Amino acid sequence: MNKKFTWMTILLCGLVVVFASCAGVMTSPTASNFKDPVITLTSFEVPQYDGFWYYAKAVKPTKGDPDDRGAPLPMSFVFDIQNPNPYPVVLDGFKFTVAFDKEFDMVVVNNPDSNWIPAGQTDQVRATTMITARSGLLSLLVTGGFKLKAKGINAWQALEKWWTGVADYSTPVTVHEGSAVFKAGGVTKVVAFKAEFP
Repeated sequence: MNKKFTWMTILLCGLVVVFASCAGVMTSPTASNFKDPVITLTSFEVPQYDGFWYYAKAVKPTKGDPDDRGAPLPMSFVFDIQNPNPYPVVLDGFKFTVAFDKEFDMVVVNNPDSNWIPAGQTDQVRATTMITARSGLLSLLVTGGFKLKAKGINAWQALEKWWTGVADYSTPVTVHEGSAVFKAGGVTKVVAFKAEFP
C-alpha cells in the first residue's frame, strides 16, 4: 500500500511539472507567425431616424439661424474581430468608407480606439458615424457627381431614395477601403476589409 501511494505521488508530481512547463511555453509574436485577424460586419443599424428633409439658407427657420441644413442620419456598425493567433493582439484603430447603393461614397469613418483580442478568441467592435443631408449632398456631388450624370440620375432624388432606403434597410450599405492596424509584441500589421449590408 505504501509503495503504491509513493508511486502515485511521484506520478502526480511528474504530471504537475510537465503541465507547468507546457503552460510556461508561449508562442511569441513574429512577422512569420502572425496570422491576419478576420474582420466581419455582423450588424448595421440606424439608431434614430428623423426622416429626410433639407432647407436652404434662404428659408427662415422657426427657430435658429438660416443656413443650408439637412436631416441627420446616424449609422452604427458592429464588427466581429477574430484573432486566429495563439497570443493576444491589439486592434490599434481602423477606418473605412461607407457607400450607398454599392458605389456612391458618403463618409469615411476613422475609429482610433484600441481593443485587445485574446488568443484564439473573437471580440466585437462598434463604430458609429453620422451624416446629414447637407454633408451627404456635398459628398455625393464631389465623389459621385460624374457617375450620377452618366446614369442620368438627379442628385436630390438619389439622396432622398437612399436616405429612406438606408433607414428601412432596402438600400445596400457598403463598407470598403477598410484598413485595421493590429499589433502584437513588436509586430504591426495592417489588414484590409470590406463588407456589405444586407
